[in-house]
Amino acid sequence: MVPYHLSSCYYILLLQSGQINWDVLVHIMVFGSGGVGGYFGGKLAQAGELVTFIARGEHLQAMQTSGLKVDSIKGDFTLQSVVATDDPAKINDVDVILLCVKTWQVTRAAKAIIPIIGSNTFIVPLENGVDAPSQLAEILGREHVLGGLCRIASHIASPGYIRHTGIGPYIAFGELDNRPSLRSQALLKVLTQAGIGAEIPADIMLAMWQKFLFISTVSGIGAVTRVPIGAFRSHPGTRQMLESALQDCCSLARRQGILLPEDSVANSLAYIDTLPYDTIPSLQRDIMEGRPSELEAQVGTIVRMGQEYNIPTPVHTMIYHSLLPQESIALNQLD
Repeated sequence: MVPYHLSSCYYILLLQSGQINWDVLVHIMVFGSGGVGGYFGGKLAQAGELVTFIARGEHLQAMQTSGLKVDSIKGDFTLQSVVATDDPAKINDVDVILLCVKTWQVTRAAKAIIPIIGSNTFIVPLENGVDAPSQLAEILGREHVLGGLCRIASHIASPGYIRHTGIGPYIAFGELDNRPSLRSQALLKVLTQAGIGAEIPADIMLAMWQKFLFISTVSGIGAVTRVPIGAFRSHPGTRQMLESALQDCCSLARRQGILLPEDSVANSLAYIDTLPYDTIPSLQRDIMEGRPSELEAQVGTIVRMGQEYNIPTPVHTMIYHSLLPQESIALNQLD
């Protein structure tokens, strides 16, 4: 085993030289078992992989007593028994961690993960923002962190029950410096064998920004209008808001050296038009139900970047300040 205190550079050299064996991933932890983690973890467990779910509350209790039920547009399935706990420190010998918590929980989750990070353990964040890799690297070490994203519309319908309502399930991930690695290939093999659409893009940060461009815009406009995607994309005024917000996000990405294609706005709009009419992003769902949301990591990030680079973000700014009072109430209630 490689000592945990190895420097990032030496660890990466070992990975590149093939001295660490990544022929098989034995144990997968899904940290956060809501709509995203519940679905992807469920598919992996259904395929016979050893999966440990980190969950909490009534959802955890239901999983421990009755397993996990998933209704999906890609096919329903039920797992009569799953391994689930609320204490990651009790888990040993984890190869890969799929981080599926809310963006505002990333730092807390990273600190909880510290005791189980072995020399070979790596973590793939499946978040809606673009800051998770740097947040995780600061706490766990860059050598243990990949970039990642997912696409799916799913949520907890009731404790122990996940409902996947739209968007073909998809995961993309890769090393932060975009180099090929055996551990990435091993994870890709596991995901594809489980029937999950997955790939290692040529540039993982570019891929993350392409998703961020889409999700931060539809989430914000959905949350402030409180109607499904199909309603606000078809109304001329809110469709113009969509296009303007996408343009602002593209300008910010390019200002940071993220070379989004020139047709990114058009492609994003075309993709939005393919989504089921009643699709509701998770940020919007949380706002409408009075829960803490990912407002800061999505819309707030765009507003702060705009201020930093002196790039106007009028749509995102209006949305952010319109939703901030309710978000503050939800966070105070949580405290």
